[in-house]
Amino acid sequence: MSSTLILIVIAAYFLVLIIISYLTGKSDSNASFFLGDKKSPWYIVAFGMLGATLSGITFISVPGKVDASAFSYMQMTFGFFVGYMIIALVLIPLYYRLNLTSIYGYLKTRFGNSSYKTGASFFLLSRVIGASLRLYIMANVLQMAIFDDFGVPYIVTVLITVLLIWVYTFRSGIRTIIWTDTLQTLFMLIAVGMSIYLISDELNLSFSSLVATINDSDYSQIFFWEGKLHFGKQFLAGIFIAIVMTGLDQDMMQKNLSCRNVKDAQKNIYWFSGALVVVNLIFLSLGALLYIYANKQGIVFNHPDELFPKVALSGELGITLGVFFILGLIAAAYSSADSALTSLTTSFCVDILDFEEEGNQQKQIRTRKGVHLLFSLVLVGVILIIKSLNDDSVIDALFQLAGYTYGPLLGMYAFGLFTKWNVQDKWVPLLAIVSPFTTYYINIHSEAWFNYVFSFELLILNGALTFVGLLLLRVSK
Repeated sequence: MSSTLILIVIAAYFLVLIIISYLTGKSDSNASFFLGDKKSPWYIVAFGMLGATLSGITFISVPGKVDASAFSYMQMTFGFFVGYMIIALVLIPLYYRLNLTSIYGYLKTRFGNSSYKTGASFFLLSRVIGASLRLYIMANVLQMAIFDDFGVPYIVTVLITVLLIWVYTFRSGIRTIIWTDTLQTLFMLIAVGMSIYLISDELNLSFSSLVATINDSDYSQIFFWEGKLHFGKQFLAGIFIAIVMTGLDQDMMQKNLSCRNVKDAQKNIYWFSGALVVVNLIFLSLGALLYIYANKQGIVFNHPDELFPKVALSGELGITLGVFFILGLIAAAYSSADSALTSLTTSFCVDILDFEEEGNQQKQIRTRKGVHLLFSLVLVGVILIIKSLNDDSVIDALFQLAGYTYGPLLGMYAFGLFTKWNVQDKWVPLLAIVSPFTTYYINIHSEAWFNYVFSFELLILNGALTFVGLLLLRVSK
């Protein structure tokens, strides 16, 4: 697939996003940027959240990992579903009752200003790392597929990657994101569907024989009962990952808070969580099909993440698959990164700069736009740092670091919701730092001490340590 054609496809795609931005961005107010004036249709939010949840990493990595872990990811997906039900029934009513713009305002109400600033700061750190990693993958694909042929330096590719997001989000933020996420989710799902169709057609598989082939393969096992893939570990981890990475995450909750009322926000979560189970199963099925096709064709690749791009961009299955792959990858990467940039701006303005509704609106709008640009540049810097490290193990470590930062949030919210104690608020920032480091120390020694290897349940340990620390800091009921 030629780099010129890919460039044309990308240019056309972003032209559509910019048109949507223009149509939805006529209001420049903070109310529009932060919460979309609370007029977002719940079904549009639900559909768009699929794309925001299934990032570019999911688009490539979930199919690629089928060879090593089969369909075990479904165990965690079932846990996600339970976690989303907890969000719908516990957290969303709380956020609407307090009429929050940033969900970390709850920590201020419950504990005090230090806890509030700590929760917001941990979110900002987590989202900067997560968004940078997603855009790093996107920038790498663009560099390989397009800009290497034109001799464009990597730093320019990164600047273009982030600039494209800034262009269609700087004015109306979440109001624009709600609609662009819908388009991006649609492209992502079409890309996956077309990939399955074209590969199965090449293998002469009807729908029924396709299902039978995947089911009879070594890749289709869902339930495991030992090691890191043990069902209990994966299911429990899925519950808590959903709670912290959606329910305690300003990025994901900002979309829910833009719905008209609490009932609409809950309906959004119910439908989204059910659809996510089906979509993840489709992604895993695509992974099994890719491996079956690669084994038959003798396709060689060095890393599981290279499988989908190699098959799609080789041209052996026609140019259509390559076009839809590029569209799907861009849609998956940008649907999570654009909302991350918007939520970073929102959290910093509301939580750190203490924007108030009765403040000077014009001054706040100018400041908001400056913050939005600043975070765009921060993302560029972090992407370049990740690139300079150029080590898969370091990238994995960065993902783990992002996971560690959610533990203190889990502990603080659990303590606030399930106890009536107050805490010594000034010591909470120190506790939030000590807890992840203690978790890391336990993790590296757990096999020697307990003959136990932690997986995603480290998040639960981290949250539990924070909870215990808050018990020690309690002052009265």
